[in-house]
Amino acid sequence: MTPGTREEFKRPIVTGTDAMATSIDVLSTLALRGVLVEIADEFRMLTGLSFGATYKSTNMALNLIAQGTTADVTIITREAIDRLERDGIIAGNTIDLAQSRIGIAVRSGAPKPYIGTVAALKHALLETKSIAFSRLGASGIHFANVIEQLGIADEVRRKAHISDSYVGEVAARGETEMAVQQISELMPVAGIDLVGPLPDEVQKISVFAAGIFRAARNPGGAEKLISFLAEPQLASVLISKGLEPVGAASPPP
Repeated sequence: MTPGTREEFKRPIVTGTDAMATSIDVLSTLALRGVLVEIADEFRMLTGLSFGATYKSTNMALNLIAQGTTADVTIITREAIDRLERDGIIAGNTIDLAQSRIGIAVRSGAPKPYIGTVAALKHALLETKSIAFSRLGASGIHFANVIEQLGIADEVRRKAHISDSYVGEVAARGETEMAVQQISELMPVAGIDLVGPLPDEVQKISVFAAGIFRAARNPGGAEKLISFLAEPQLASVLISKGLEPVGAASPPP
């Protein structure tokens, strides 16, 4: 299924209130999609609970919530979680789950530009014929600030393809030479190669956190899912999906 659609994982055949008790409704950032897909079956086998997830960028999720959308649990940036908690939409006891860096990818087999320094990144962005990044995602908003900071915003925007889904798919189709997004959102895309993270001087590390809606129909199930995702043993899964444990000082090898 494509990002932004509801994904129903395997679940026991139940009805009525039993169905409510064994299903969890999740509104999640695209950055955690790979992890949630990976752990769904194990979580169901261990707990008897299953979940369906809707994947959006954090800002798109906030827009939906402002329009009245609710769920049992949401996984979005820490800043957004704090805002929802202040507004009384999310209950207390929120928890940080993972962090992600912003990176650049190219179509599989294409030459990888050197982006290890700010000067090299600027040169690569000016040299590329086309580039894709997101409009509302945390990575796209930060990248827009980066190109302003580098003084190349007009040049980059003239050759930009802006999307609110997996921008790596645009590069995989050959419609752009580069794609910029959270590394965890680039890695699931077939047909692209990761070049690497943005240099530290212009990098933004986003922390993703989970919280339970005050209007949750299944807060108990939501709490179990969050606890499962927060287990230290899940670190290897995070790393395999382009994420890092919270507080990691440098990208994993």
